[in-house]
Amino acid sequence: MWCSTINSLIFVWLLCVHSMIIAQHVEDNCYLPHNLIEEIDSYGPAVQRIINETMQGSFKGATWEDLATFVDKFGPRFTGTKVLEDAIDYVLNKSIDLGLDNVHGEPATVPHWVRGSESATLLQPRQKDLALLGLGYSIGTPEEGITANAVVVNSFAELKKRADEIPGKIVVYNQKFVSYGETVEYRGSGAVRAAELGAVAALIRSVTPFSLYTPHTGMMSYAENVTKIPAACITVEDATLLGRMADRGETIVINLKMGAKSYPDTQSRNVIADIAGSSAPEKAVVVSGHIDSWDVGQGALDDGGGIFISWNALKVLKHLDIRARRTIRMIMWTAEELGLIGAEQYIRNHAAENGNMQFVMESDFGTFAPMGLEISGNEMVQCILQRIMRLLAPLGDMQLKSPSTAPDISFWIKAGVPGGGLWNRNEKYFYYHHTNADTMLAENPKALDMNTALFAAVSYVLADISLDLPQHNFSSVSH
Repeated sequence: MWCSTINSLIFVWLLCVHSMIIAQHVEDNCYLPHNLIEEIDSYGPAVQRIINETMQGSFKGATWEDLATFVDKFGPRFTGTKVLEDAIDYVLNKSIDLGLDNVHGEPATVPHWVRGSESATLLQPRQKDLALLGLGYSIGTPEEGITANAVVVNSFAELKKRADEIPGKIVVYNQKFVSYGETVEYRGSGAVRAAELGAVAALIRSVTPFSLYTPHTGMMSYAENVTKIPAACITVEDATLLGRMADRGETIVINLKMGAKSYPDTQSRNVIADIAGSSAPEKAVVVSGHIDSWDVGQGALDDGGGIFISWNALKVLKHLDIRARRTIRMIMWTAEELGLIGAEQYIRNHAAENGNMQFVMESDFGTFAPMGLEISGNEMVQCILQRIMRLLAPLGDMQLKSPSTAPDISFWIKAGVPGGGLWNRNEKYFYYHHTNADTMLAENPKALDMNTALFAAVSYVLADISLDLPQHNFSSVSH
């Protein structure tokens, strides 16, 4: 059941990531009615209040402090674990204490994959422990592990050329990092491609442009009628080491042990909390991120920062007693890391409400210093957002680009709901992504304050403006 679902969700995720490569800046050639320009500009004082309170007032540093308390308390929050559910309870209880509206956890059926103990040892041409992280959904090895010669390839094309060498071998992928959208294919389908040629296991060079001997985990998938083989990521350092050994013609022998196992599906929850709208509470602007993380590091960057700028955006507005005409809804998605699962179920279950979605926002590509928003919507939506960006001048020159690359809200975007993701200076995001290095050291207090202010201000203006934003045809924003 999960195999086919996972594959479709992987496609959605890769589509979103791929669009990062083709995103275009939104040009300033907008023509809005004069009265609409005046209305948007009239929010300037309220936006200034939000920014002042977040950057210099009682909320200065609060997002960082709240996030640090959270991730230090719970650590990694992996799908299917009690820790994740305890973290969800924590947010729900705190949201009730804060007096937020409609606070509840909405059930979602999620997979339960457990990593177990794992190791890789280079036996020839010399002995060395290889740092690794098994990939989500991978099967395990026999208890004694798999010991086999390794074949190192630099690409799928080389794998195909050397097909006769692959049966019975461990395939080591030593692909170069081009971009996440392109290179992540080795992580996602490397095991299947190797298994089709008779490999007994696959080790993939971590998908990152930079490494300090940090293996990066992530999700992989299997295919029907292809033997399932264990798959894990190794460090860039070890992948290149094995590559040099192979280039010298040395025989490479590796023992791989993985205790990974999948258990029956279990239950988790998406977290919802609102500031109810004053006159049109059935309509909503959403701010969101995902509360689950991988089972390594602290999940501070991926995606603790995203959920806390969303949550604290509501806290700031509540503190300032700013209430919009429409509802401002915070959602913390569950089970994002294993395939956008919480978001897919929630959005499908609430499809009848899509017409009431004014704008949906997400942060899941880091919370470094903000640059603006990546948005999907028709020309009027883009022009309205461009005018709102001017109100954020105290945060810097906030800009727009299109389309949105945010993964969880991609289901809404595809259904025609206008939306956008945080655009930030995240050049180093994939240094930390899915590693033990995803800790509070990757977060900056001022950047978190700026992003909190951006989410609070934009969500408030869009939730209060008199105009209902028009929805779009997905085909017009996907190219």
